[in-house]
Formats: sequence, C-alpha cells, structure tokens
Amino acid sequence: MAERTFAWLGRCRRLAKDFEATITSATAWLFLAHIRLLTRKIARNR
Repeated sequence: MAERTFAWLGRCRRLAKDFEATITSATAWLFLAHIRLLTRKIARNR
C-alpha cells in the first residue's frame, strides 16, 4: 500500500524533487498533495 501512495505522490511535480528550503515547507506541500489526492478520490466515488 505504501508503494502505491508514493507513486501517487510522485505525480506531483513539486514533490518529485526536493526544492523546499525547510522541512516545514516540504511537510506543508506533502499535506496539500494528500488533501488533493483524497478529495479527488472522494469526488470520484460519489
């Protein structure tokens, strides 16, 4: 399951490379990517 999640997150260009200067900003982008992924899944299931 973890490999699939990493593959989904790998599609986000910003997360594919480590452009962020701080861990806090990298974590924020990771949360945003997860929110985007989950909202798309919820919308598709309706």
